[in-house]
Amino acid sequence: MAQERVALVTGGTRGIGAAISKGLKAKGYKVAANYGGNDEAANAFKEETGIPVFKFDVGDYAACEAGIKAVEAEVGPVDVLVNNAGITRDGLFHKMTFEKWQAVIKTNLDSAFTVTRPVIEGMRNRGFGRIILISSINGQKGQIGQANYSAAKAGVIGFAKALAQESASKGITVNVIAPGYIATDMVMAVPEDVRNKIISTIPVGRLGEAEEIARAVEYLAGDDSGFITGSTLTINGAQYIAG
Repeated sequence: MAQERVALVTGGTRGIGAAISKGLKAKGYKVAANYGGNDEAANAFKEETGIPVFKFDVGDYAACEAGIKAVEAEVGPVDVLVNNAGITRDGLFHKMTFEKWQAVIKTNLDSAFTVTRPVIEGMRNRGFGRIILISSINGQKGQIGQANYSAAKAGVIGFAKALAQESASKGITVNVIAPGYIATDMVMAVPEDVRNKIISTIPVGRLGEAEEIARAVEYLAGDDSGFITGSTLTINGAQYIAG
């Protein structure tokens, strides 16, 4: 039962991650929310939701090992992992520094290893696991100024396809959600004229809501989704339809 299951959401105190954390808690999961740096936002989230928060760098393997040990000691062994944490360091490639490339690859792609590796053996031993990676429309179609971000977000799709095949016989599913433009604080901070241009390219005619991503995570985390693995679910209002 979900009531007994523990879900860890990385980047789980803000934006899409916060909606996922709240949604899973509402479904009866024991939720732990990771965050990287914003103590004020994390503490406000904890006060608002009662969800425990854990600060560690998802790009650092030793930090993840220690952070996940702390999660498992306080909340319990992780049954559902939502790899959501991500950053951007945008810039045209011919001007991009290696530091900007490396920062995005570390947080957005290395984290597929660093956060998943410490929990996968427990999932295998218990015969159940749900691993959900949050990619992006720009990992599917590419985006000017985001060679680093697009590469990382495409990489997690390949990671999921491989790990899904390895893990299927152990009751573990591995899936990807690729959101389009979602009405998070980051997107809403974009100037209105730019935002309207983005919306004009979305056939549904609006931005997505973080809760719409959360509801998809809730489904993929549940018992009823056991035959869905290795899949990428696009949630982008038909802005891009992957082949």
